Amino acid sequence: MTQPQALLLLGLLATLLLALWAWRRARRLEDRAGLPAAQVVYRDTDRRERGTLLRSRRYGLHGRPDYIVYREGSQIPVEAKPGRAAPRPYHNDVLQLAAYCLLVSEAQGRRVPYGLLRYREDTFSIPYTQELEEELLATLEEMRAAMGQRSAPARSHDVPARCRHCGLWDQCGQGLE
Repeated sequence: MTQPQALLLLGLLATLLLALWAWRRARRLEDRAGLPAAQVVYRDTDRRERGTLLRSRRYGLHGRPDYIVYREGSQIPVEAKPGRAAPRPYHNDVLQLAAYCLLVSEAQGRRVPYGLLRYREDTFSIPYTQELEEELLATLEEMRAAMGQRSAPARSHDVPARCRHCGLWDQCGQGLE
Protein backbone atom coordinates (compact mmCIF):
# COMPACT_ATOMS: atom_id res chain seq x y z
CA MET A 1 0.00 0.00 0.00
CA THR A 2 1.34 3.38 -0.94
CA GLN A 3 1.50 6.31 1.43
CA PRO A 4 -1.32 8.27 -0.34
CA GLN A 5 -3.53 5.17 -0.19
CA ALA A 6 -2.79 4.73 3.51
CA LEU A 7 -3.61 8.38 4.19
CA LEU A 8 -6.86 8.07 2.23
CA LEU A 9 -7.82 4.94 4.19
CA LEU A 10 -6.95 6.67 7.46
CA GLY A 11 -9.07 9.69 6.46
CA LEU A 12 -12.03 7.47 5.58
CA LEU A 13 -11.72 5.65 8.90
CA ALA A 14 -11.56 8.95 10.80
CA THR A 15 -14.66 10.22 8.94
CA LEU A 16 -16.54 7.01 9.73
CA LEU A 17 -15.62 7.22 13.42
CA LEU A 18 -16.67 10.88 13.56
CA ALA A 19 -20.03 10.06 11.94
CA LEU A 20 -20.58 7.20 14.40
CA TRP A 21 -19.75 9.48 17.33
CA ALA A 22 -22.17 12.17 16.07
CA TRP A 23 -24.95 9.61 15.57
CA ARG A 24 -24.47 8.17 19.08
CA ARG A 25 -24.40 11.65 20.62
CA ALA A 26 -27.65 12.58 18.86
CA ARG A 27 -29.30 9.35 20.09
CA ARG A 28 -28.15 10.07 23.67
CA LEU A 29 -29.58 13.60 23.50
CA GLU A 30 -32.88 12.28 22.15
CA ASP A 31 -32.99 9.59 24.85
CA ARG A 32 -32.29 12.22 27.51
CA ALA A 33 -35.05 14.39 26.05
CA GLY A 34 -37.48 11.49 26.59
CA LEU A 35 -38.55 11.27 22.98
CA PRO A 36 -40.53 8.21 21.94
CA ALA A 37 -39.12 5.66 19.55
CA ALA A 38 -39.94 7.61 16.40
CA GLN A 39 -38.26 9.46 13.58
CA VAL A 40 -37.36 13.02 14.58
CA VAL A 41 -38.34 15.18 11.59
CA TYR A 42 -37.84 18.61 13.20
CA ARG A 43 -35.72 19.95 16.02
CA ASP A 44 -35.44 23.40 17.58
CA THR A 45 -33.22 22.73 20.56
CA ASP A 46 -29.94 24.14 19.33
CA ARG A 47 -29.54 27.92 19.34
CA ARG A 48 -27.12 27.73 16.39
CA GLU A 49 -29.53 25.77 14.19
CA ARG A 50 -33.06 27.04 14.71
CA GLY A 51 -36.02 25.06 13.45
CA THR A 52 -38.26 26.58 10.83
CA LEU A 53 -40.79 29.04 12.26
CA LEU A 54 -44.25 27.53 11.84
CA ARG A 55 -46.97 30.06 10.97
CA SER A 56 -50.74 30.18 10.84
CA ARG A 57 -51.98 33.26 9.01
CA ARG A 58 -55.55 32.14 9.75
CA TYR A 59 -55.03 32.39 13.52
CA GLY A 60 -52.20 34.94 13.61
CA LEU A 61 -49.97 32.47 15.44
CA HIS A 62 -46.39 31.37 14.99
CA GLY A 63 -43.91 29.30 16.95
CA ARG A 64 -41.28 26.58 17.09
CA PRO A 65 -41.91 23.34 18.97
CA ASP A 66 -38.83 21.69 20.44
CA TYR A 67 -39.32 18.57 18.31
CA ILE A 68 -41.68 17.06 15.79
CA VAL A 69 -41.62 13.28 15.55
CA TYR A 70 -43.19 11.12 12.88
CA ARG A 71 -45.22 8.47 14.61
CA GLU A 72 -48.26 6.39 13.66
CA GLY A 73 -48.58 8.17 10.30
CA SER A 74 -48.65 11.68 11.79
CA GLN A 75 -46.28 14.44 12.73
CA ILE A 76 -46.47 14.87 16.51
CA PRO A 77 -45.20 18.05 18.23
CA VAL A 78 -43.11 17.59 21.36
CA GLU A 79 -42.49 20.33 23.92
CA ALA A 80 -39.68 19.63 26.39
CA LYS A 81 -39.60 21.23 29.83
CA PRO A 82 -36.53 19.51 31.33
CA GLY A 83 -36.55 21.67 34.45
CA ARG A 84 -40.12 20.73 35.39
CA ALA A 85 -41.17 17.87 37.60
CA ALA A 86 -44.89 17.53 38.31
CA PRO A 87 -47.38 14.69 38.70
CA ARG A 88 -49.52 16.19 35.92
CA PRO A 89 -48.90 18.83 33.25
CA TYR A 90 -49.35 22.51 33.99
CA HIS A 91 -52.29 24.03 32.13
CA ASN A 92 -50.18 26.76 30.50
CA ASP A 93 -47.83 24.08 29.12
CA VAL A 94 -50.83 22.18 27.73
CA LEU A 95 -52.01 25.36 25.95
CA GLN A 96 -48.52 25.96 24.54
CA LEU A 97 -48.48 22.39 23.22
CA ALA A 98 -51.99 22.91 21.78
CA ALA A 99 -50.65 25.91 19.87
CA TYR A 100 -47.95 23.69 18.37
CA CYS A 101 -50.58 21.06 17.53
CA LEU A 102 -52.55 23.74 15.68
CA LEU A 103 -49.45 24.93 13.80
CA VAL A 104 -48.34 21.41 12.82
CA SER A 105 -51.92 20.52 11.79
CA GLU A 106 -52.01 23.48 9.43
CA ALA A 107 -48.53 22.76 8.08
CA GLN A 108 -49.28 19.11 7.29
CA GLY A 109 -52.85 19.73 6.10
CA ARG A 110 -54.50 17.38 8.58
CA ARG A 111 -55.28 17.36 12.27
CA VAL A 112 -52.62 16.21 14.73
CA PRO A 113 -54.13 13.56 17.06
CA TYR A 114 -52.04 14.51 20.09
CA GLY A 115 -48.87 16.19 21.29
CA LEU A 116 -46.23 15.13 23.79
CA LEU A 117 -45.20 17.20 26.78
CA ARG A 118 -41.90 16.11 28.29
CA TYR A 119 -41.02 17.03 31.88
CA ARG A 120 -37.82 16.02 33.67
CA GLU A 121 -38.98 12.48 34.41
CA ASP A 122 -42.35 12.05 32.69
CA THR A 123 -43.80 12.34 29.22
CA PHE A 124 -47.49 13.24 28.97
CA SER A 125 -49.54 12.46 25.88
CA ILE A 126 -52.04 15.30 25.45
CA PRO A 127 -54.96 14.57 23.08
CA TYR A 128 -55.53 17.46 20.68
CA THR A 129 -59.30 17.54 21.03
CA GLN A 130 -61.78 19.99 19.57
CA GLU A 131 -62.39 21.28 23.10
CA LEU A 132 -58.68 21.96 23.65
CA GLU A 133 -58.45 23.78 20.32
CA GLU A 134 -61.48 25.92 21.20
CA GLU A 135 -59.91 26.78 24.59
CA LEU A 136 -56.66 27.71 22.84
CA LEU A 137 -58.46 29.99 20.37
CA ALA A 138 -60.44 31.64 23.18
CA THR A 139 -57.21 32.20 25.12
CA LEU A 140 -55.58 33.75 22.05
CA GLU A 141 -58.54 36.14 21.74
CA GLU A 142 -58.22 37.11 25.42
CA MET A 143 -54.50 37.74 24.94
CA ARG A 144 -55.12 39.94 21.90
CA ALA A 145 -57.75 41.92 23.80
CA ALA A 146 -55.35 42.38 26.74
CA MET A 147 -52.60 43.55 24.38
CA GLY A 148 -54.91 46.27 23.11
CA GLN A 149 -55.36 47.72 26.59
CA ARG A 150 -53.03 50.41 27.87
CA SER A 151 -52.29 48.62 31.15
CA ALA A 152 -51.98 45.01 32.20
CA PRO A 153 -54.04 43.51 35.01
CA ALA A 154 -52.55 43.36 38.49
CA ARG A 155 -49.71 40.98 39.19
CA SER A 156 -50.94 37.37 39.32
CA HIS A 157 -48.34 35.92 41.71
CA ASP A 158 -46.23 36.55 44.78
CA VAL A 159 -42.97 34.95 43.64
CA PRO A 160 -39.96 37.31 43.67
CA ALA A 161 -37.89 35.09 41.34
CA ARG A 162 -40.69 35.10 38.78
CA CYS A 163 -40.79 38.90 38.88
CA ARG A 164 -37.00 39.14 38.61
CA HIS A 165 -37.00 37.12 35.36
CA CYS A 166 -40.04 38.78 33.79
CA GLY A 167 -39.49 40.53 30.47
CA LEU A 168 -41.67 43.44 31.60
CA TRP A 169 -40.15 43.88 35.06
CA ASP A 170 -38.69 47.33 34.37
CA GLN A 171 -42.05 48.64 33.06
CA CYS A 172 -44.40 46.96 35.55
CA GLY A 173 -44.38 49.12 38.67
CA GLN A 174 -45.66 46.12 40.66
CA GLY A 175 -42.34 44.32 41.11
CA LEU A 176 -41.80 42.37 44.29
CA GLU A 177 -38.18 43.50 44.68
